[in-house]
Amino acid sequence: MMNIDELHKIWNIDSKIDEVNLDETSINGAKLHAKYLELYSIAKLRLKKKELKKAVLKKDLWLYYNGKMSKDEMDQRDWKYDPFDGLAKPLKSDMEKFYSTDSELLELELQLEYDKTYVETCKEILDNIKWRSQTIKNIIAWRQFQSGN
Repeated sequence: MMNIDELHKIWNIDSKIDEVNLDETSINGAKLHAKYLELYSIAKLRLKKKELKKAVLKKDLWLYYNGKMSKDEMDQRDWKYDPFDGLAKPLKSDMEKFYSTDSELLELELQLEYDKTYVETCKEILDNIKWRSQTIKNIIAWRQFQSGN
């Protein structure tokens, strides 16, 4: 899957309306819609997968920070046996600070935000493509007006 910069670059090319060949531009609308719909649907599925991964990670972090995770599971994840580095176990009310600042969770949150932005960008592009025929119609109407028809 392409990154967001590549998506912007190809949309910068695809978004251009050839004012000389408006009929071709109109015909290509369906192809563009198919292209960006595919990118949108793949991105939405990737986003959902990461959201589910986040839910599992949060459960695992809860087990880890509450001392309920086995050493085998910690070894599999390459986590230290003492999540508090020798400090006394924090109060229950302070545990959220540990969960919310966990580096693995923060990295996943960053990936989620990136994927959300990608999905939103694809959605905006699709909305633009849906209105493209109206834009072409407006160009034709303006030209007719300018020519006196």
